[in-house]
Amino acid sequence: MGATYRQPGVVLTDRMFTVPLDHERPDGEQIEVFGREVVSTEQGGGERPWLLYLEGGPGNAARRFVGREAWLGRALKDYRVLLMDQRGTGRSTPANRQTLPLRGGPREQADYLTHFRADSIVRDAELIRQNLTGGAPWTVLGQSFGGFCVTRYLSNAPEGLSAALVTGGLPSLDAHADDVYRAAYPRVERKVAAHYARYPQDVDRVRRVAEHLAERRPVLNGGYRLTVEAFQSLGIVLGGGSGSHTLHYLLENAFARTPTGLQLSDAFQEAAQAALSYAAHPLYAVLHESIYAQDHRPTGWAAERVRTEFPQFDAERALAGDAPVLFTGESVHPWSFTCDPSLSPLRETAELLAQRTDWTPLYDAGRLARNEVPVAAAVYHDDMYVDTAHSLRTAHAIKGLRTWVTDEFEHDGLRQGPVLDRLLALVRGDA
Repeated sequence: MGATYRQPGVVLTDRMFTVPLDHERPDGEQIEVFGREVVSTEQGGGERPWLLYLEGGPGNAARRFVGREAWLGRALKDYRVLLMDQRGTGRSTPANRQTLPLRGGPREQADYLTHFRADSIVRDAELIRQNLTGGAPWTVLGQSFGGFCVTRYLSNAPEGLSAALVTGGLPSLDAHADDVYRAAYPRVERKVAAHYARYPQDVDRVRRVAEHLAERRPVLNGGYRLTVEAFQSLGIVLGGGSGSHTLHYLLENAFARTPTGLQLSDAFQEAAQAALSYAAHPLYAVLHESIYAQDHRPTGWAAERVRTEFPQFDAERALAGDAPVLFTGESVHPWSFTCDPSLSPLRETAELLAQRTDWTPLYDAGRLARNEVPVAAAVYHDDMYVDTAHSLRTAHAIKGLRTWVTDEFEHDGLRQGPVLDRLLALVRGDA
């Protein structure tokens, strides 16, 4: 056990666990997984049951809360909480452009990263559970990709769960990456249309920025190559509750008048690079499409291929006419690995993963149909990141799962305590 310290209303304890890189070879290479235990200073930890939190992503460390922010305050009324940095993220044996060359070349790096999907994350969690609870089951809460991990947990080790909670993260059990993005682009288009309806002045602003980028192809102050396609990907924020407003405020300061004419303002450059860079979470980009891979078919840069089926997202075509330039959403493309200096050293590794065909199944439909674990899931109406129709089909495929379909919150609704409160009522049969 590591250091114990306090923040307002909570006591935190840092914990480090050793797990196999490859769970099929438990005596082989070992890596570390970090978890932060949180208990209330009022209720204490004591004999309270455990709740494991699995962050969205892939490739994101667990959120660093201060005190009882967001849903954590509600959870601490009933649980002691473990915030786990999934393997490769945060303080868990990191995997990034600085560390991955220790594995060897791109092929060795790609082979290594095949062990960083939901199946391995769940097996890490099971080893940690046995260490912490003495074998008692725990409740697991998964946000977004964390919900993908929860679905894997129910497929692979339901005996480890006393209850399962999912927010915006019920995956399709059998959709290929192509199907995921074919469903995604129309949702993104709706979000962009809603943004332009709210802020019609942004139609012209976006067009002017796109024209500037097409002509200049600037390198931002931090080294990011801001192409038109990269600029369009700022639309990833539109699926959050305040994302449209964030994007609007970023755009209103896009240009500065200088002695040499209009240039992208330093303020815009800093904000754009912060929004676009994967420096803090490179596995999100490197492994993104692999979270859908399980049928011995390569993902093959699905988002890039499927985009050609939706020509309205072609900025060059829009600029040649009078159509608005559309933003894109949650997708990773080959050009991501040339624009972003934190990803460019991993370009060949990502290419090898995109062409890989030996992905194993992630979900067991038969076992899910026999599920006995109490499960509740928040499904957000017209969620930009996880297709609502896919989620509802999966909800119907998991025996006993109770859904709360809502348009009161967006994909990041778990930032609000009432979301967790509603799911706990559902899973306990109180709602």
